[in-house]
Amino acid sequence: MQTFLTMILSVLLAARMVEAHAAFWHPSMWGFNVSANTFSYDNRPVVPLKYMNFSTWWFHGHLDYPPNDGDFFELPAGKSATAEIACTKGATSFEATVDSGGDVRHADNVNDVCPGKPMIEYHTTGIDNVKGCALSIAYKSDVSNVTQDDFTVFSVNQTCVWTRFTEFEVPERMPACPEGGCICAWHWIHSIEGGGEENYMNGFRCNVTGATSDVPLAEPVAPRRCGADVDNNKASSVLGNCTYGAKTPIWWLNNQSDFFEAVTAPPFYNDLYNFVDGAQDDIFADSYVERPDPAPTAQLPVLRYAVNALSGILSVASDVGDQASSFLSSVFAPPATTAQTASATAAVLTTPAAETASLHTSAAATQAAAGTAAAPASSHTIVAASSSHAAAQSSSQAATASSSHAAASQPASSAAAQSPSAASVQTPVTSSAAAVSTTTAAGARVQAVSSSAPAMPEMSPPAAPANGTTADVHQAAAVDAPASSASASSQCRRRMRRRRARSDALLHGQTTTV
Repeated sequence: MQTFLTMILSVLLAARMVEAHAAFWHPSMWGFNVSANTFSYDNRPVVPLKYMNFSTWWFHGHLDYPPNDGDFFELPAGKSATAEIACTKGATSFEATVDSGGDVRHADNVNDVCPGKPMIEYHTTGIDNVKGCALSIAYKSDVSNVTQDDFTVFSVNQTCVWTRFTEFEVPERMPACPEGGCICAWHWIHSIEGGGEENYMNGFRCNVTGATSDVPLAEPVAPRRCGADVDNNKASSVLGNCTYGAKTPIWWLNNQSDFFEAVTAPPFYNDLYNFVDGAQDDIFADSYVERPDPAPTAQLPVLRYAVNALSGILSVASDVGDQASSFLSSVFAPPATTAQTASATAAVLTTPAAETASLHTSAAATQAAAGTAAAPASSHTIVAASSSHAAAQSSSQAATASSSHAAASQPASSAAAQSPSAASVQTPVTSSAAAVSTTTAAGARVQAVSSSAPAMPEMSPPAAPANGTTADVHQAAAVDAPASSASASSQCRRRMRRRRARSDALLHGQTTTV
């Protein structure tokens, strides 16, 4: 009697468990219309896969029940794809296609995976007990040519199975599928607290939309256990033992599987096997600079985009450093030395005579246009725009003397062109608003501006000599003046002495050569 009751309870428990479970539902899947009566055994998409031969568990044994032509599950690159996961098709948006039972969706909870049943029916005791599920892809359109090694996991939801509508993030760099689309699969292994261990797989046709990259996926390799595992007394992760980059799905608990974990320590689609939550963005051929083989003491791989990002950061930091250095140099630059000031002054004072004449001509034209009267108390100061303010101040006296000399040493023809009278030639051109620019032979910009700096002592215009005119005097001065001097200050003093000597000679009616 006890044996009979045990058998009855076992049958009831088995019936209860078969009624539950969960599957991916979409018209693009193989076995979408398979019912409990299609096979000689219950092979509905929700039935778990364990201890089966390859042909029985591969694509859930539904390869002879393909989707209709044109039915694809779309994977938008860089966005999320919404899948429906439920314990029966009647609990999904496709309830109208069920052969029996009809619409069982929960009116007050559209996300109920198993309407009217406790959560243990989809093998969990709560949100903290779910272990995640995954989507994988094979870039082939002919399902008969697809093998286990062709599938690469590209998206993981670590809180699956928990809601009917489940989001799967698609990597932004997913390349386009070949003509005819790709082959995808949904995978799930639940917590041991949710019942006996099982594996789940549903295959479907898929197509990547909005692809912008043509970089292919890397060749996938099997994931390895490397995360913290408190349930098995391993509190810390062993990161070197992780598989990085493209990984195959977890083929486990069936014949021709490549995972041999015991049912007491099953593998999961979460951090335990280095499946991050969301898009698997490191699955491409160029994702890593190098990817060492996993081992407890192996070095970690180097992400290429991390190297590129670091290079960009260092480049920006270098540019900022150069700019900061230039700024600090300009702020804390030492003041111009006496030698630098004298050098800048000499460069100004050795302006070619032709440019000086042109400078005065422009100044005279500016004055004439402005209608400003000549004032003997002011003079021109020529300063290099590239010299510092301190250098300009320290050379103002020398520059003032130079401008007075330049006005006096013009050729007579140039002086006549500037003014119709000899008296106006001798008077320095002034204008409080005028500013005239020229360029030296070395390329430095030079500007003539009105200056209020103390001028040289003013001399009265010399009287016209008995045997010549004032213009003759200035012409002679222009001829006798040296073209250049090693020392600008000495040159100015010599010329001023000559002018004073000539003036005295003319006033006394003499023709002395100095």
